[in-house]
Amino acid sequence: MAKRDYYEVLGVNKSASTDQIKSAYRKLAVKYHPDKNKGDKGAEEKFKEASEAYHVLSNSERKQNYDNFGHAAFENGGGGRGGFGNFDFSNHFSDIFEDFFGEGFGGGRRSRRSNNRGSDLRYDLSISLEEAFSGKKQDIKFSTSEKCDTCSGSGSKPGHQAGACSMCGGHGQVRSSQGFFTVQQTCPQCAGAGEEITHPCSSCNGQGKKQASKRLSVTIPKGVDDGTRIRLSGKGEAGSRGGSSGDLYLFINVHSHDLFKRSDENLFFECPVSIADAALGTSIEIPTIDGGKAKIKIPAGTQSGKQFRLRGKGMPYMRGNDFGDLYVQVNTEVPISLNKEQKELLEKFREIENEKSNPSIRKFFQKAKSFWKN
Repeated sequence: MAKRDYYEVLGVNKSASTDQIKSAYRKLAVKYHPDKNKGDKGAEEKFKEASEAYHVLSNSERKQNYDNFGHAAFENGGGGRGGFGNFDFSNHFSDIFEDFFGEGFGGGRRSRRSNNRGSDLRYDLSISLEEAFSGKKQDIKFSTSEKCDTCSGSGSKPGHQAGACSMCGGHGQVRSSQGFFTVQQTCPQCAGAGEEITHPCSSCNGQGKKQASKRLSVTIPKGVDDGTRIRLSGKGEAGSRGGSSGDLYLFINVHSHDLFKRSDENLFFECPVSIADAALGTSIEIPTIDGGKAKIKIPAGTQSGKQFRLRGKGMPYMRGNDFGDLYVQVNTEVPISLNKEQKELLEKFREIENEKSNPSIRKFFQKAKSFWKN
């Protein structure tokens, strides 16, 4: 069967850049990788075909020869079948998949101790809006694992040391052949540590860590919002056999407030006023989140829903010294349970008020009349 054009195999044109060629190959490698298509010979052949094309087109010299002479450039001693010849598949694909996918496809240049890293922990902390405004320090208590004092985290009995793993020879990785390429994986016996505990510590049973209850003083910065995540590096569970500790993540829950509603760094506050105050105008004092007071002037004729902005009276920004704003919305309240005198005054007011006093009402009924007429 005639070999397909390498550009056609990867789905790119001759002007494609190195990055475009690499990206096209990556998609095909993921799609047709034998680990994802076990027993599918067709997928294996397509994977092999794409890898062959990438090997040629990813190298500028081989690509130029292919552009000039096609597949003939690699025949009769010019590179063997498909431009590979005696090419070392195992090393080539190990390098490719390490660059593309990491250890899972044959990489394995990670530190041995990385697999022994301790687990990350989560702690949910609830605070009030006032505490979010000012920030706070708080002691928290949680269950975790800490480094074993007896063996100093090594997992070995004092006076003894761990030996090299018998399965991987101390490398922490084992290789297995799958067809024409090699997959490198974490050693299942030592979990990537490269070591075996021959004389385990009696206090921690060779784990290098023990369960403990831990107290920690944490600082909640001012301006935190609901859902804020704070990372405390190295405050999570201790690693096994000398591995690094995990991290502790604080998830902040800010309680809702009886007066204020928050949107990012801005606060919103609804203030009821009487019809008389809204019509005649007045000055009122309203609370602020810092526990103080602010005075605002309500002009005569203020309509319900009108907002007044108080600059710098909102929440602090977590980064910087700026503050958000406080928006006060005035809501006019209609009186209920009127006494006789109030009713008489309102009746008299209704008799003497004219259309100019209520422009919105006048415009509404003008539009309604026009609607009915048409």
